[in-house]
Amino acid sequence: MAGLYLEEFEVGQVFRHPLRRTITEADNMLFSNMTLNPQPLHIDFEFASQTEWGRPLVNSLLTLGIMIGISVQDTTIGTTIANLGMADVTFPHPMFHGDTLHVETEVVSVRDSKSKPDRGIVEFQHRAFNQHDALVARCNRHAMMRKRAAA
Repeated sequence: MAGLYLEEFEVGQVFRHPLRRTITEADNMLFSNMTLNPQPLHIDFEFASQTEWGRPLVNSLLTLGIMIGISVQDTTIGTTIANLGMADVTFPHPMFHGDTLHVETEVVSVRDSKSKPDRGIVEFQHRAFNQHDALVARCNRHAMMRKRAAA
């Protein structure tokens, strides 16, 4: 698997993920409808045209999901035991249909599990930017990661 084991993460390590993703109107509509989110700011063009933005905003939870999803291939695919939680989630700049996300991930902390010797916890800070390099999302995520099997 491409994912890294606990021992391979170092505090301060930064991953600049090569995968990018353009968010389309269809993505935003499908996600908002699938999650039963009727917020007119996301799905009603007429309503959104009367706001300060003048157009629909991408659902922030879609942005969050894509941001973390982009990070998986380079960091945790196949080596994660569990996602333990997210904190300090912010969306400092809106995303619009047609914007393209690129993401970087920084390792904030790494520690062994206190109760299970085969794993540990990594705290990541994920940061997503649009095509103009404006920060559009940030969150800290704790993941329970596998250690390498003893030989």
